[in-house]
Amino acid sequence: MPKRKKDQLSQDAEDLYEALNQLVRVYQFRDRDRICCYDVSVTQCYAVETLVKKGAMRLQVLAEKMFLDKSTASRVIDALERKGYVSRAEDNEDRRAVKIQATDAGRELYEKIRGDLIAEEITMIENLSAEARQGALTLLRQITRATEKRCGLTNERGSDPTQAY
Repeated sequence: MPKRKKDQLSQDAEDLYEALNQLVRVYQFRDRDRICCYDVSVTQCYAVETLVKKGAMRLQVLAEKMFLDKSTASRVIDALERKGYVSRAEDNEDRRAVKIQATDAGRELYEKIRGDLIAEEITMIENLSAEARQGALTLLRQITRATEKRCGLTNERGSDPTQAY
């Protein structure tokens, strides 16, 4: 690769790093500030989201999907159960095991939080052209897939954001 192209590629990679780093930071703060208004932590919200989107599952599976230790996932689920957002039920495949599922209240909570965050997204992108919005989505999806592949996260998870937490 010619030096000039390599220099430009390096500069573009540096600019991408800075832009994504800032975006992730802003979104983390936004999530913390918006989600915590509902009396749940961001991690608790991600747990409910995963259960709503993927259905009932064992604690170990949820922990793996959220990249948490089983003990941490257990504390998250204990808190959500006390709040009435999840419940535990006997696993029909293995009566010694327990599956965790979102309750109606948990599904309602998730839909409310999701709706509020999407409304916020609308205000951020409403002045962009449809072409710019679609281009941004394509780029973000490609970067997500490349990052998943680079980090070894491309097995059954695919590019489902609920699998990335």
